[in-house]
Amino acid sequence: MSKISILAHTSQTFAEAVHAVLGKGYVHAGLVYEEFFRQGRIQGRNPAFNNAQALLSDILSLTDFSLPELIDKRHDGKTGKFLLKTADQLEIETVLIPMQSGGTLCVSSQVGCRMGCAFCETGRMGLLRNLTVEEVIRQVFVARHCLAFQFRNVVFMGMGEPFDNYDAVMQAVRILNDPKGFALGRRHVSVSTSGCVEGIDRLIDEGEYAPNLAVSINAPNDALRNRLMPINRTHDLQRLHQAMQRYCAETGREILIAYVLMKGQNDALDHADQLADYLQGLAVKVNLIPYNAQSRDRFAAPEPETLEAFAHRLRERGYYTLVRSTKGETIMAACGQLGNVKLRQQIRNGGLVHLH
Repeated sequence: MSKISILAHTSQTFAEAVHAVLGKGYVHAGLVYEEFFRQGRIQGRNPAFNNAQALLSDILSLTDFSLPELIDKRHDGKTGKFLLKTADQLEIETVLIPMQSGGTLCVSSQVGCRMGCAFCETGRMGLLRNLTVEEVIRQVFVARHCLAFQFRNVVFMGMGEPFDNYDAVMQAVRILNDPKGFALGRRHVSVSTSGCVEGIDRLIDEGEYAPNLAVSINAPNDALRNRLMPINRTHDLQRLHQAMQRYCAETGREILIAYVLMKGQNDALDHADQLADYLQGLAVKVNLIPYNAQSRDRFAAPEPETLEAFAHRLRERGYYTLVRSTKGETIMAACGQLGNVKLRQQIRNGGLVHLH
């Protein structure tokens, strides 16, 4: 009999799965779930188990609590990154970002990515495979209970396009929100997309259970975006705008617009004006991100004065605009830097196979 992976379930579905096998233990399974997610281990000290040690033993023997191997962790004094090895010898990268208001955990949803954005290290890997629900949640569990990282926010802005792995990501979001699990408020979980219109529409259908939405724009016109982000050839800016408009209208929530600035590519004041025009009619905040160096650079970061002028122009046009300070660049943990060069080389040499 295969075991029940506790990290793939909400408290309710875990209790239901245990009850389906044992014919009992629904309440006690919920207590096991809550203790494991809150404490990181099972001690069985809840008074409810005083006269139910055999039941506790049955639940524990039925449950898979396994965690992956932590193969690397790095820290630059502010930002951290850790790597987990999967059962098929791939690597998952996760970033720890301490902040004054509470830490942010940046998790991955895939190993690699098929979107092929020209400015992204992960995109150069191609897609190896989607992560399972357990593999997503293990990142969060390891951060909290193995590395003792205190966080208030989880963002799906690591490796991969979350909407390419929609079902697993949304189940992970439910686990993050579960009051007996990580108990994160829904406004403390964000999912970022490169512009998958179908994913945005599915997110709208989640209603009040939907996480925050971030959209990576990076170019204010189709010609430039086609070159930088191949997804634009099938999900062009007009279709994307319509999807974002539906999201804002039907959820009443803001969208975070991410814009990576690359010197001489998309950082002119004319680009800022085009972006301001494009975002009209949407409830948005804009997050400007200077390009971060990668293993093979086609681009460079803009000059500081160019970055500030771009931000100033957007603010003049009435947009709340943040300029993200670079964090984790020296340990390849900054925006756009996640990706394993050696793993890509192995793929090219036939050592690993793409697992779509």
